[in-house]
Amino acid sequence: MRSHQLNSQADFDKFQQRLSNKIQSGFRIIEQNNKLPYVVLCRERKNIDHSYYLFLSCITVGMWLLVWVYVLINDSQKNQILIALDEDGNVFEDKCLPLKS
Repeated sequence: MRSHQLNSQADFDKFQQRLSNKIQSGFRIIEQNNKLPYVVLCRERKNIDHSYYLFLSCITVGMWLLVWVYVLINDSQKNQILIALDEDGNVFEDKCLPLKS
């Protein structure tokens, strides 16, 4: 049986790398705890220029509709995620319930 030191430096490095990747992709930190390493991140919903997407859909004979639907599904709602480090040193990510605003 392997003994694992609780929260080694390599584990924290993996945690920080995952956190850095999420921040670069547009998330911002809304809650952080350093004793129990976890961070709650939020990405605001994006405004979509529907007239521009309609114009592109007309020009590409409807092919741009796939992109438009994808953007509507992924970017039209607020996303919150939790990134944490468990006792075994594994970094995990979980979606949080949406906020009612």
